[in-house]
Amino acid sequence: MGLLGILIGLGLLIWLAFRGWSVLLLAPLGALVAAVFAREPVLAHWTQTFMNGGAGFFARFFPLFLLGALFGKLMEDSGSVTAIADFMMRRLGKDHAILAVVIAGALITYGGVSLFVAFFVLVPMAQELFRSTGIPRRLIPAAIVLGTSTFTMSALPGTPSIQNAIPMPFFGTTPFAAPGLGIVASAIMLCFGVWWLRRVAAAARRSGEGFGEGTPATPESLASDDRLRERATVGREFDPAEIVRGRHAEAGPPIMVAVLPLAVVVLVNLSMTLLILPALDLGFLSDDRWGGISSSAVSGVWAVVTALAAAVATVVVLNFRRLPTLRATMDAGANASVLPAVAVASLVGFGAVVAAMPAFEVVRDWVLGIGGGPLVSIAVATNILAALTGSASGGLTIALDALGSTYLMRAQETGLDPALLHRVAVIGAGTLDSLPHNGAVVTLLAVCGSTHGESYRDIVIVGIIGALLALSVVIVLGTILGSF
Repeated sequence: MGLLGILIGLGLLIWLAFRGWSVLLLAPLGALVAAVFAREPVLAHWTQTFMNGGAGFFARFFPLFLLGALFGKLMEDSGSVTAIADFMMRRLGKDHAILAVVIAGALITYGGVSLFVAFFVLVPMAQELFRSTGIPRRLIPAAIVLGTSTFTMSALPGTPSIQNAIPMPFFGTTPFAAPGLGIVASAIMLCFGVWWLRRVAAAARRSGEGFGEGTPATPESLASDDRLRERATVGREFDPAEIVRGRHAEAGPPIMVAVLPLAVVVLVNLSMTLLILPALDLGFLSDDRWGGISSSAVSGVWAVVTALAAAVATVVVLNFRRLPTLRATMDAGANASVLPAVAVASLVGFGAVVAAMPAFEVVRDWVLGIGGGPLVSIAVATNILAALTGSASGGLTIALDALGSTYLMRAQETGLDPALLHRVAVIGAGTLDSLPHNGAVVTLLAVCGSTHGESYRDIVIVGIIGALLALSVVIVLGTILGSF
């Protein structure tokens, strides 16, 4: 009965979330259903297990949600994101239209700009470029997914994405975990995705297919769509309702000024990880006052938080006169972080209750018993949970909360570098999270004026198949050569 309760609770969560119900209600409901079937104390699991699990996630990662959303909103309202995307598309031009969209998206998101901010800037430019070159409109969502939601989210070393930060407290790793393998995975995703999109575009040209027609959604219409908002905030780390608040600069900055905050994110992150934090005496963290933790449990998060904070300050200083309503912009960025953080924390609370059920031992034993060793096991676990929740960050945290300590112990026993576990787990979470119910996928299709029937096949190829191919290569190389 306990296992049946877990399945029913999960089924309710998936079904009602897809229909637009708030995960803030569904996650505790699903957890309580699981507890009832297992004949466990319901109220104790709600106030102790569920809330402690969700609060732990919120305490560890809310600074990243806050600074990431704030940075993205400041970059958008200052005109910096538009300037960067426009520069890339003009430089690469019509001859490399697909690559221009992909690289523009990659540059923006690797620099720390929130995904939904990137959507609203990239889509109009991609539409103009694709229309002028006769590339079908239906390929725009896949091109944007490839640039914003694959290698820059899960594989590229140092990426400030929340997904890349989640394994750090569990494994004591850094944002640059397994950099060589991350670069290999990034190259596979990028090359495979661009090859596929060019192949489809060439076939469309031969068949006489043109740009096509569609009705893109406006930021205002998306901000007022409560059902879409609920699904979107679980999928990524920015509340779409805040995209229309504040005021956009009348003229954007020069390209060097626009790019500098992105460079600050990368350089400060790298400096904190490799130079500054290792040189500091952080032994005081072992005191009970600070939770009795090791420096490795927080140094990775500290590096990303410092990098984003420095980038926020850089944007404000460089674009002070271009931000006509600075307070409103910063308020919108801060507010945009809250609902996504609480929504993902609720999913983590649900996972904590499920992991506490006696019947979960069956699931744990099955996952840990998967052949191929801990790398294959952790890849399968993160894939499945990200797919079920429709959230890479939620699925990854649930998997590591339940099994992270076991994987770390097995890695230590076998001499496996935790950095390799980190990279495999993050890439694994960034594959099947892009199933049709994913909030980011639904939002992107709406922004592009496309449907699942028109564009989802190509999203699957570049966002799932390419990522699974890269994940397989990383597992094979990591098993043979170890982490590098």
